[in-house]
Amino acid sequence: MDSLALRDALARLAANHRWTWSDSLRGLWEQLDGGHLTRHPVVLVNEITTEQLADLLEDHEAMAVVTAELAALDAMLGDGLADPQIAYFSPEFGLSDVIPQYSGGLGILAGDHLKAASDLSLPLVGVGLFYRQGFFRQRIEKGKQAEDYPTVTAESLGAINTGKTVRVPLPGREVVARVWRMDIGRVRLLLLDTDVKSNSAADRKITDRLYSGDRRHRLEQELVLGVGGVRALAALRWDVSVFHLNEGHAGFLVLELMDRRINGGDLAAAVDQVRPGLVFTTHTPVPAGIDRFGKSLIKPYLQVWADRWSIPLKEIWALGADPVDKDRYFNMAALGLRLASGANGVSKLHGEVSRELFAGVGIGDNITSVTNGVHARTWVSSATQAVFDEVLGEQWTTGDPEPWDRILTLDDSAIGDLRHQGARNLSALVSDRTGHGLDPDSLVVGFARRFATYKRATLLFNHMERLTEMLADGDRPIHFVFAGKAHPADTPGKKLLADVAAFAESAAAHGRFTFIPDYGIGIARVMYEGCDIWLNTPVRPREASGTSGEKSALNGGLNCSILDGWWAEMFDGRNGWAIPTSDVATPKRRDRHEAAATLDTLDAILTEYHGNRAAFTDRIRHAWHSLGPQVTATRMVAEYRDRIYGPALARAR
Repeated sequence: MDSLALRDALARLAANHRWTWSDSLRGLWEQLDGGHLTRHPVVLVNEITTEQLADLLEDHEAMAVVTAELAALDAMLGDGLADPQIAYFSPEFGLSDVIPQYSGGLGILAGDHLKAASDLSLPLVGVGLFYRQGFFRQRIEKGKQAEDYPTVTAESLGAINTGKTVRVPLPGREVVARVWRMDIGRVRLLLLDTDVKSNSAADRKITDRLYSGDRRHRLEQELVLGVGGVRALAALRWDVSVFHLNEGHAGFLVLELMDRRINGGDLAAAVDQVRPGLVFTTHTPVPAGIDRFGKSLIKPYLQVWADRWSIPLKEIWALGADPVDKDRYFNMAALGLRLASGANGVSKLHGEVSRELFAGVGIGDNITSVTNGVHARTWVSSATQAVFDEVLGEQWTTGDPEPWDRILTLDDSAIGDLRHQGARNLSALVSDRTGHGLDPDSLVVGFARRFATYKRATLLFNHMERLTEMLADGDRPIHFVFAGKAHPADTPGKKLLADVAAFAESAAAHGRFTFIPDYGIGIARVMYEGCDIWLNTPVRPREASGTSGEKSALNGGLNCSILDGWWAEMFDGRNGWAIPTSDVATPKRRDRHEAAATLDTLDAILTEYHGNRAAFTDRIRHAWHSLGPQVTATRMVAEYRDRIYGPALARAR
């Protein structure tokens, strides 16, 4: 292979985002980027010098990676990609920390869904928006969260211009959206972008940022995503049969689907034709988490379609009328449930809560559940993957329990080596980002998620004296590592974050409580690898599923959590710890009771960790055995394939 051929090979490997879950390929990009991947590989390849290419040609290990990864990519793509039959709509997709098109759990789940669909050769395409400024980068300024919005181009994130544009009707005008494509292994992701010269200055900003505009901005984004997304699929001549709404944000796709079927203004007949291929996943167990638009705002946008079909506006309004405030709000979850033929929550408990929440709303009484999972090759550390591949075989990611039986043969020293290596890596990150020291022999407790009030990041502060005593204990050292972002408009969430950041720098923390700013995929991976305990303290049952604890579990971390979301169905008494909940109705008293219960549980964990390491290590081994087959995204997407998509495809046909 000469320099020109090597450049072409690297360009091919960079263009397909299979590299986001290939350890060896990620390592190659990090090598080319000075040790830490800070730019998309497409940019690295575009900027690679003749000297770098020459050095790479002489690096036998690197060239072996290039050769093997090219062969793997060719084998994956085979004779080309089949046209998709299933479209998965989401407002955000989390693929890598160098692709800032996600904010949190919903986007991370969506990215993992696409990767697992690729692993399973599922004929699926993702549909989302391209954000020029993405979600914010976080700074802590004078103890408070501050937000920066760096501008990026689609090309610099590995997106390919399809050459297609679509038009989306809005009141008094049409907005043009360019269609970009990203290749994610065997599947594709379409991203719509309104930063097009023919649009007005205001319309060019519709897709500027994720989750940071006013209600009109959100409404217009959702119309572009839903209506524009369906039109993008048509522009590419893909005859999709099943449309999967990952929450209600893309619900307006039903307008475009009905537009193709409505005949003589018969809306009911159009709904009946759309329903068989529409499936809806809800991600919130509380009414406040549902997307609703006030009538005065949304009426002109719905009127566009009423006029187009020559029907009264009230007929369209009835499809999304809020179950409680039916004359004031248009409810996107209600819209999805009234038109969908299948619907699910994201854990067994969430399914139960959702059936109660949406009782009597469309298919709400028949909501089932598919518990979330995580893409194993994306989230498990390189060292742990290597051990799993050797001991379990490479099929440990599939959700098959059989390979995980072999984890019981992994000896204590091998587990200890993995845990120590992860702790050292986390210690280096903490030192680099905060200047704090972290003793790798401490029990390291991680807490990283969005700073929403129901997640109770400051729960332990309810008993500050007990917490500070625990942090000061020299015989049983413990170190808490916190990270996360608050939504820019969430004042209570930002207050919680400021309280955590302040405590981390206080004398009361004894140098054993750290807040790492600018949380994202890169920081998360190191935390999952290095934390011994993953702490989760939501108000039950407000955590629909949660997946951070699943990622920690795959890396050998043990969960210490309220029995909510996925943990409520997977805790077996030995694979971690369950924090007792309180029956007290008053929130403040409930929080004090559950804070005390959490500290009691942590005290018991400290006793086992420092006093009986063999028992603690055996608990890790058992957690891998019991949870490993259950928490992977491959298991999750296989369930969607068999229980959700398959029946929907049959109905649609």
